[in-house]
Amino acid sequence: MSLKDQITEDMKTAMRAKDSERLGTIRLLLAAMKQREVDERITLDDAAVVAIVDKLIKQRKDSITAFEGAGRQDLADKEKAELAVLQAYLPARMSADEVASAVQAIVAELGAKGAGDMGKVMGVVKTRLAGKAEMGQVSAAVKAALAG
Repeated sequence: MSLKDQITEDMKTAMRAKDSERLGTIRLLLAAMKQREVDERITLDDAAVVAIVDKLIKQRKDSITAFEGAGRQDLADKEKAELAVLQAYLPARMSADEVASAVQAIVAELGAKGAGDMGKVMGVVKTRLAGKAEMGQVSAAVKAALAG
């Protein structure tokens, strides 16, 4: 079963259970997926769905930070609940050591040296580790690998 089908099934389950908060978040995700399919005239594969989930998670994290800074804990809690639902659709994340070793292998493969090659390395790393690792963590690992 594809990730897209799984999300659709989870929406049906949430409807039957009358879980309105979970249902709202899943509908938001499905709307974002549909929007991308219509805009680009494509059918999303699992990697594209994970990218959309990643984007929505980043938006939630940014919103949580902003709401907590403004003293709106009620809105921050709502965003945290949505974040928990969305994170269930991500594949298992790589550990920091796994990210570092994957980045080292890619740097060696490309023969990259110094900060000037960061863009080239990040391009390859993003395609290989998309959805498997937090991109902020990946970026730090690339900087460390190129500095050494």
